[in-house]
Amino acid sequence: ALTVRFITRRFIGDYDPTLEMIYRHVAVIDGEMVHFEILDTAGQEDSLQIEEKIKWGDGFAVVYSVTDRCSFDEVMRLCFLINHLHTSPKRSGAAEQPPVVIVGNKKDLQFDRMVSTEDGENLSKALKIPFYEIS
Repeated sequence: ALTVRFITRRFIGDYDPTLEMIYRHVAVIDGEMVHFEILDTAGQEDSLQIEEKIKWGDGFAVVYSVTDRCSFDEVMRLCFLINHLHTSPKRSGAAEQPPVVIVGNKKDLQFDRMVSTEDGENLSKALKIPFYEIS
């Protein structure tokens, strides 16, 4: 839903979250035309699949639901895996971690919240990665 919102500027309530999709999009950012290829994962990958997808990416939005503690618990593991795979000596030209942000989604569902804003902020500080909460 976040990817579709970014590309179309509309919220699509009905979509299949189990389908993996690659979206292509062009946007002007700071006066420059940027071509995006966004891999929207289905989130059901095994370890080998997720490693291949992480190697494919140049930047990452690690998204969890504030209404799902298990999704939050995966954030640290994914951020460490991103850092490990992109700073590995085997990766040609890799000297530093790619851009990564942590995103807490469904901020508007306060009554269903299982992950506090403070939890997200603390993880962000510990990992030294920017954090945003959104709806």
